[in-house]
This record gives sequence, structure tokens and C-alpha cells, in this order.
Amino acid sequence: MMKTAEYSQEQIVHRVRELGDWFQNLNLRGVSTAPHHFLGDYPTVKWRRFAHSIPQDLRGKSVLDIGCNAGFYCFEMKRRGARRVLGIDSDEAYLAQARFAAEVLGMEVEFQRLSVYDVGQLGERFDVVLFMGVLYHLRHPLLALDLIHQHVAGDLLIFQSMLRGSADAASLQQDYDFHETQIFDLPEFPRMHFVEHNYAGDPTNWWIPNRACTEAMLRSSGFQLIAHPEEEVFLCRRKEQKGEPS
Repeated sequence: MMKTAEYSQEQIVHRVRELGDWFQNLNLRGVSTAPHHFLGDYPTVKWRRFAHSIPQDLRGKSVLDIGCNAGFYCFEMKRRGARRVLGIDSDEAYLAQARFAAEVLGMEVEFQRLSVYDVGQLGERFDVVLFMGVLYHLRHPLLALDLIHQHVAGDLLIFQSMLRGSADAASLQQDYDFHETQIFDLPEFPRMHFVEHNYAGDPTNWWIPNRACTEAMLRSSGFQLIAHPEEEVFLCRRKEQKGEPS
């Protein structure tokens, strides 16, 4: 852990305001960055519901947080002793917030501006990859999962997405006759809801899956589901795909 930067509380308050609207509510030495978040103390309230399922001891592990925002999960992984934590995001405003938060908290975390579609540029695999709250903001979500599997996923993937529709897991056959159409009307059939315009006032909400679709996409991209500790959170192991070099 690096030395905590010398900021007065007034300086922290000023800089938090200067850095614009924060989506993640961080506690920066007594200063809340998003105290009026519409989801409450977010993402702490969500983290508390699945934190028990993440290894408490991450010493010696490398961690990649894709779509890190202001760095909340990066800091939680560092608190568990991760050797190296890298957060990437395509939004420089979020990265500026994350870098400032790391200074205030004294957290040795790296941040880079990088899209999920460009993770191959990192040229390395990470023991733990977090992909939290990003999928539904992407125009090409399955491609993103394929790239994560191909380039950066090591052992554990921690995945979260907003879900809508049925919360039931589908039990489907491996194949269906061409004339079978009723299966597609089942609420638990894997499906993605496409948002042409806005959802919750956000024009970047493009695809919102149901639970069955989320699980099917993860499996399709080469991940084995090992736990579902929270409504929107899935823990996965990376599996080798056919034709992939061992």
C-alpha cells in the first residue's frame, strides 16, 4: 500500500466536486462521493451481498477490473492483498476519479484507459477478472465475453449484469426441430432485451439479458458457472475451448 496523500477534508470535498458526478459512492476519509445515489450506498450495498463468495486472501494474485469506473472493486481487491490490481475504463472522467481516490486511500492500483474490445493489448492473463455492470452498455456483448476469455481471463471471472425478465434458469435440450416454435415463448428461454433509445435515462443501455441468457452467454464464451451468490452476480471458471492451445 502506498503512502496516503496529504489532503485536508476540505481539499477532498473540493476535488470530489471538481471531478464531476460520481456513479460510485466511495468513502474518501469521511467524504462520500455520491451520497444521494438512487440505489443507496452503491456499490457497497451490492458488494455486501456477495463479498463472502470472493476469496478473502488474494495475496500473490493479479486482478483486472474491466469497466472499473471510480475503482470501488479495485480497492476491495487490494484490501484483500492482491499483488497487482489494474483497472481499465473507456471513460477518462471515471479514471480521473479512480486515480484521485487511490491517492486519498493510499491504494497502489494501476488505471488505464482501455475498452473491453481492446483487452488483447494488455498481453497478459490475470488470476481474477471482474466484469461488473458493463455488459448491458455494450453494442457487442458476446464479442466482449469472447475477448475476455481469449486474452485476459486466468482462473476466476466475477461477472455482474443488470437483468430483466424471468429469473429462472432454463433447462433446455441440446437441439430442437425446426418446426418447434413454442419454446421461444417460454419466459425462461434465454433472451436479450434490446433498448433502441433510452432505459433509465441512459442511452448506453443497449442489451439487457434475463438470467438464462446471461448463463448461456457465459457458457458459450467458455466459462463454467461455479456460483450465483447474488441475483445479478455470477462466479465462473475459465475453460479451454476446442482448438485452443493448451
